[in-house]
Amino acid sequence: MSSSKENLDEEKEREAPTTSNDSENTRDESLEDTASKFSLAGLERYLAEKMSLFDTDKKSAQSSEDKILDDVSIDGIVDYLKKKDCKNIITMAGAGISTSAGIPDFRSLNTGLYYNLQKYNLPHPQSIFELDFFQKNPKPFFVLAKELCPGMFKPTVCHYFIRLLNEKGLLLRHYTQNVDSLERVAGIPEDKLVEAHGTFFTGHCLRCRAEYSLEWMKERIFKDEVPKCEKCNKGVVKPDIIFFGENLPEKFYDCVDKDFKQCDLLIILGSSLVVHPFAGLISMPPSKTPRLLINRKKVGQRTGIMAMIGLPGGLDFDRKDNTRDVFWSGDCDDGCQLLADKLGWGEELKKLVQEEHQKIEKNKL
Repeated sequence: MSSSKENLDEEKEREAPTTSNDSENTRDESLEDTASKFSLAGLERYLAEKMSLFDTDKKSAQSSEDKILDDVSIDGIVDYLKKKDCKNIITMAGAGISTSAGIPDFRSLNTGLYYNLQKYNLPHPQSIFELDFFQKNPKPFFVLAKELCPGMFKPTVCHYFIRLLNEKGLLLRHYTQNVDSLERVAGIPEDKLVEAHGTFFTGHCLRCRAEYSLEWMKERIFKDEVPKCEKCNKGVVKPDIIFFGENLPEKFYDCVDKDFKQCDLLIILGSSLVVHPFAGLISMPPSKTPRLLINRKKVGQRTGIMAMIGLPGGLDFDRKDNTRDVFWSGDCDDGCQLLADKLGWGEELKKLVQEEHQKIEKNKL
């Protein structure tokens, strides 16, 4: 940041009389200064200085003190987890953790759920999850529900990795956008789960609010019926998944308020991070808490003016001085298995997946 003396000198130079050549040189230098300010790096520095967001002299001196990860990689995360004895890990998951179970994600071209909904002749793909449309025409939703109903799929390596985190006393909470209930099937305790977008596990009559079980709903869904309430005989029974326009469960807000201030490691798995308020959770841990994204592509990054002037919000993989945010590119199962291997739990995880899948197959017989 410029000192007051330098500012005074600049003011004197501007006020001093100049010759024609001096005037042209000054104007050229002024244009060069302006151009440099509005290059990407120059603009960031210029705005930060003008808005007094940070002292550039102090920033370099503090950088070593602010270092969070020694190595911005999976190895750095493993090293941090061991050194810091993390006990309050939060995991966040999207549809990407369930795709290897055979459940399509929502947005992938040609294979995503929204793409495949074209066969239902909807006004637009998202309308199948809109309450107004559902109340007028619930049939398309229950046709889809038959394909996605819990009990049709086995949990993935990723689900069992999260279970291992809990069994080892490291998991504070698992937040999921998914409504497939595979976390429950995998054995993650209900008190550790925040199903942000609801669940198929229970359902309620839209008219009288009578509650129904998954088994009751499945029996009717697999008969290609629209489940009707047996108490009021008027309302449709809707699974407790959150439709567009509905409030998220109270548990979501209750847990968010107390969980994220304790979070000592955030692991984000297979989410596009575009649906709010879920996507905004990545910005809630303390500023020195590492964040690991395991996904096929980078998502949730700070963009635009916020990134330029250093304001918080979003992941910061590409910032030069980043020592906090790690991106691992690939399928969630592979990433979780790699993380387990490096933590010394690799064989334990493989054995758990094999044994649990065998149990599920046996129960089907």
